Amino acid sequence: MLVKLVKPVRVILISDRYLNQQKGLPRVPVPPLRKTCEGYLSALEPIIEEDEWKRAKQLVEAFMKRGGVGEELQRSLERKACNTDNWTTDLWGKLEYFGNRSPVVINANVPIACPRLDFRDKQGQISETLPAENLGGKPLCMEQYSQLLSTCRIPGLERDSVVFHAKIGNPPKHITVAYNSQFFVVEVYHNDGTPLTVDQLCVQMESICTSTSETNTEPVGILTTLDRDSWSKAYLSMKDQTNKESLSAIERSIFTLCLDRAIPRESDKYVTCDFHLITHGGGSQWNSANRWFDKSLQIIVAEDGSWGLNLIHIVADGTVSMALTDYLVASMKKPEMRQASILPLPMPQKLHFHVTPDIKEIIEQAKRSMDRNIQNFDLSVLVFDHFGKNYLKAHNMSPDAFIQMAIQLAYYRMNKQVCASYEAVSQRMFRRGRVSLLLSTTSVSAAFVKAFDDPQKQNTEKIDLLEKAIKTHKENIKAVIGGHDIVAHIIALRLQAVENKLPMPDIFRDISYKKILNYQFAASQVTSNTGSVGVHQVDENSGYSLCYSVHNSHFIIEMATSNTHKRLNTRHLIQNMKDALLDMRALLEQAPRAT
Repeated sequence: MLVKLVKPVRVILISDRYLNQQKGLPRVPVPPLRKTCEGYLSALEPIIEEDEWKRAKQLVEAFMKRGGVGEELQRSLERKACNTDNWTTDLWGKLEYFGNRSPVVINANVPIACPRLDFRDKQGQISETLPAENLGGKPLCMEQYSQLLSTCRIPGLERDSVVFHAKIGNPPKHITVAYNSQFFVVEVYHNDGTPLTVDQLCVQMESICTSTSETNTEPVGILTTLDRDSWSKAYLSMKDQTNKESLSAIERSIFTLCLDRAIPRESDKYVTCDFHLITHGGGSQWNSANRWFDKSLQIIVAEDGSWGLNLIHIVADGTVSMALTDYLVASMKKPEMRQASILPLPMPQKLHFHVTPDIKEIIEQAKRSMDRNIQNFDLSVLVFDHFGKNYLKAHNMSPDAFIQMAIQLAYYRMNKQVCASYEAVSQRMFRRGRVSLLLSTTSVSAAFVKAFDDPQKQNTEKIDLLEKAIKTHKENIKAVIGGHDIVAHIIALRLQAVENKLPMPDIFRDISYKKILNYQFAASQVTSNTGSVGVHQVDENSGYSLCYSVHNSHFIIEMATSNTHKRLNTRHLIQNMKDALLDMRALLEQAPRAT
């Protein structure tokens, strides 16, 4: 591997003055009980049978009656919310970010594939701070940015934790570099506090790439691909001083730079091999061990120009991760203006591990498990260039809602049924706000997809149903942004019953509760300004995951699933989605509305 692959960067994500706006952000409210219960019933109606809905309605009415158990749980949740900055973030942290024991690879981390580089020029260096963000003139929570560097997920026997090393004592001044499944510490600051220049960092990378001849060392990084229970047991067994020092160096580092071998590629602009590389490394024979998947930020660069980021979801959502990516891509084009220091460069230090026979056996287990998970990982990418945001805006259509309706139509055409689905919606207008869930299947969207291919329905009626579905979707998104998360509220009420050791209310024991959480697709918009594309995390127990970006004249749609039972097919669904988008456009053109 040549030194020209390296794109060294220095990142100061966010300055203190931008964090000052945190103090003025409101806490996310606990929604009114009746409003959530009514929204819950409305969301259930299109996805369950009529007799199931009638029973659910009775249970919900009993749950929220005056003086009933619902009011008791609501008061308990309201008391809890008064003692935390954000009760929904705490909820998802407990259930998903820290409590989920599936491997973080594919299932939890946030991969972003970036446009390929040609490596003809050495790129610039980031030396500014991110601007504070706003939505509709209202400030957004910037906390996630402050947690992206020098942070690491730590495996635990029952629950994982996360450590923010930049907030403990002296902030780390080194990065880790992964090359040939080995790890190196590279100091990126001189003793006088000045950062290394791009040229100096290139010298350090060249030193690593030319001096690494050992290939018989155990690929310890593959352990981070295991399920969390297996990895935590292995982690706790690595007790000797050598292992502790090496683990600490990786965990404390500002970020990890992974210098990869290229995996076989295709000729498309957005080739699926790039997405596989950034998501999981390609397998144990390629780059899956050339990672530390618990690091908050991994910058991955392959020798053929493929590159991207892999971030842990614990600290950052997709939109924040993409904003960082766009910032990095844009900043790489800026020339470096600093003079190189005359101070001598410290040599990169290789990290060593003492691998016992038991750990070696677990490493082999991790290789098999990773390769099996990759075999079950089904991913497709569609660059839809027939129209984009401008066309839909001209028809007074919300691009996001239009795409959501196309997904529902595609799924209905394939399966002849309506299913539970959700869209991730940001609540960063609140203190410590993260993403919340919008239940995107509604009675009006169900009516639209059922009517679309019905020859008995007139085009004007179909367009009317589409407009109603889009209007409802927009209203629901606005409600979630404003703090009304039906899913989080209902789950939190159930957990209050558990925490207070109360008998479980019938509403949570009913089949309807299980069905509303058994979504068949999760589809979220994460748009890039630089051509980068996100990969949605895959829930191995559910259906499809989609991540799409919206542009003036095209859409990019990434779709993935964990196809353990071979019943799902992303290529089939993504082709149906393309057809749905084209058919919906044809509908608009056949029966144009007055402007």
